[in-house]
Amino acid sequence: MLNAKSLLDSLVGGLSQATSGQGARGLADKAKAGWDSQSALGKGAIAGGLLGLLLTGGGRRMLGTGLKIGGMAAIGGLAYKAYEDWKNGQTGEATALPPPEGSAFQPADAAAADDLATRLLQAMIAAAKADGHVTPDERAVIDGQLAGLGLGQDATALITAELDAPLDVGRISALARNEAEATQLYAASLLVVDEQSPAEKGYLAMLAARMNLDQGLVDRLHAEAARL
Repeated sequence: MLNAKSLLDSLVGGLSQATSGQGARGLADKAKAGWDSQSALGKGAIAGGLLGLLLTGGGRRMLGTGLKIGGMAAIGGLAYKAYEDWKNGQTGEATALPPPEGSAFQPADAAAADDLATRLLQAMIAAAKADGHVTPDERAVIDGQLAGLGLGQDATALITAELDAPLDVGRISALARNEAEATQLYAASLLVVDEQSPAEKGYLAMLAARMNLDQGLVDRLHAEAARL
């Protein structure tokens, strides 16, 4: 059975482990130097390398230096902080913390948390494909790593399905069931794109529009992400 929350934490935490907190740029540098992900520090690091293959474009901000508390909690914390600051008209200078247990940003129910994590993963993989940079050779490497990760049939199927799916901002926006979830899906997407890329910047703009996110909230999300 798929444990999406554990998978999300492994992918995000493993990337930090695999790159010593340097994010996707660090992964790219290690790859150029001949670093072998299979000799890294276990499955989590390899999973991080897998995600890193999707996220090594240009100046991507990635989930390493600022996100130390688990992938889902980190995304939820950033989204919750931006959301509360936006609602209360605050400047948002304090550091983002894990969101309150049992809130829409951190469901207490295990099934609800896993369901949200699944949709966050879908949003992240879609955003990572927004610039169309995954070449056939890179996809072959990703498929090869997936086969050896031992993530389980359901997890592998989820990642493969999202990699194969056509980029469809409408499908991703429809994953949000309320404003809090829309905020988190946007935050997860924001964290894996290069905002200097016209294609990826355009994707974010379309995603925000499709989910009817207020521009003030979008600005707060970008401000929080810039702190990482």
